Amino acid sequence: MRLLPVFWMLLLLGACTTDTNNRLKVYQDWSPINISDVEKGIRAHIENESKEKGSFHIENDSLNLDVQLVRVHTEYLSILGPSEFFACVDLATTSGDVYDVDFFMEGTATAMKVTKQDIHKKNGKPFYTWQRRKDNTWTTVPVTGASPNLLGVLEGKDDFIFTYSMVLPEISTNGHIWIPFVQSDRFQTVHEYDLKGLANYQIITDANGINKAIYGKVTPLDAGQQILMSYKVTRLEKSPYREDESNLPDYLDATPLLPIGGRFDSIAQTVIASQQAVDPLMKARALYDYVVDNVRYAKQGKYGTADANFACDAKSGNCTEFHSLFISLARSAGIPARFAVGAAIPSSRNEGGIDGYHCWAEFYAEGKWWPVDISEANKYSALATYYFGHHPANRIEFSKGRDILFTPQPVSGPFAFFAYPYLEIENAQVPLQKTKFEFERIKKG
Repeated sequence: MRLLPVFWMLLLLGACTTDTNNRLKVYQDWSPINISDVEKGIRAHIENESKEKGSFHIENDSLNLDVQLVRVHTEYLSILGPSEFFACVDLATTSGDVYDVDFFMEGTATAMKVTKQDIHKKNGKPFYTWQRRKDNTWTTVPVTGASPNLLGVLEGKDDFIFTYSMVLPEISTNGHIWIPFVQSDRFQTVHEYDLKGLANYQIITDANGINKAIYGKVTPLDAGQQILMSYKVTRLEKSPYREDESNLPDYLDATPLLPIGGRFDSIAQTVIASQQAVDPLMKARALYDYVVDNVRYAKQGKYGTADANFACDAKSGNCTEFHSLFISLARSAGIPARFAVGAAIPSSRNEGGIDGYHCWAEFYAEGKWWPVDISEANKYSALATYYFGHHPANRIEFSKGRDILFTPQPVSGPFAFFAYPYLEIENAQVPLQKTKFEFERIKKG
C-alpha cells in the first residue's frame, strides 16, 4: 500500500497551511513540470487507452467497468516529486454511475505513465479514506462502519403517502382553481389517490399531453373549505434512461424565462473550453459544475420565478434559478435539457411536514436523459457527484416542463412551472391559505 509524506498528503486532502502553500510555490517554480502538464498527462492516458480498447477500463477486486471521462478534478492535480504526479478524475458508466478514480503517475511533461489507479468513490460514497500513521506518513484504509446512505438520499425505492392540502379564502363570487395532479410514470407509481373538499371538478390534460391538473369551480359557499389531496406512491431512484427521441428539438428552444444564445452562449462556450469538454456528457458536466460553483442558494430578491436572466445576474436563488440557468446554458450549447418540479421527501424521519416544493432538471447525452439536481449539489458539495446522473427515490414529481398550457387556463396564461395550486376570482389570482405538504412513509413488512 502506498505511503506518502505528510506534506504531499496534506496537498491531496486540500488541507495545506500557508507555509505549505509557500513551499509548494517555490517547488513548482523550480520544477520543469507544472499542473497543466499533469492535466495533459492524465487526459492523454485516458484518451489513448479509450482509443485502443474502445472505452476506458477500470477494475478492482469487485468492479470491472467500461467508463468514459466526465471531469478532471483540476483542484486536486498534484506534483508529488520531480517525476511523480497525482490526478483525480470522474468516470461514468453508461448506466449513470460516476466513479471517482485516483491516479498516480510518473515520467516527464510529455511522457507520463500511470503506475497505480484506485477507485476512490462511487456516486460520492468512498471505498477508502486516508489515515495518518505514527511515522507521519499517510496510507489508504477501507471505509468501514459507515452508513450505506448518502446524506438525505434514499437509493432503490421509497413508499409513502403524500398529502397536499389548502384552505380556500373568503370569496365573494364564483371562481376557478387549478391543482397539480400527480401521475404515474416509469419511476413513480401512484397506487391510489383521494380528493376531499372539492365537489365540482374534472381532471384535465395540458396541450402537450404530458401534465394533468385538477380543475375545479368554487363558489362563495366554499369559503374556508379545506381541500385535501392524498396519494399513495412508490418512487424509484432515477438514473439515466432511454426515451423516445422524436421531441428532442423541443428541449433546445428558447422560452420567455429560458433564453438561449447571447450571453448564455458566451458563458457556455467559455466554460466548456476551460474544461476541455469535447462531447455532450463532458460539456454538461462542465456547465453543471459552473452553476454549482457560481450560484448561491439564497431566497432573496426576485427568487423563485425560474428566470434564467435573474439567475445569471444575481448569481443566487432557489432551485428554480439553479436549474433554469443550467437549462439555458445547456440549450445554448446544443444539449437538450428540461425541467420538472415536485417535492423532496425527508429521509431522516418517517412522517411530518415538507418545506415546500423542489425542482430539478435532466439533460440528453449518450442516447439517454441524465437527471441532475444542482441546487442540492450546491448545498451539499459531497453529493455533487451523486446528483450528476441521479435523483433519489425519496421525492415525488408533480409536473414536467415549462409554460404549461391547460384548457381551461387562467387569464394570466400558461404556468411558468406548475407546483402550487392556483385560485382565480374575477380574472385575478387570489392567494390560498395554509397550503402545505405532508407525508407518511409506509413501513416495510
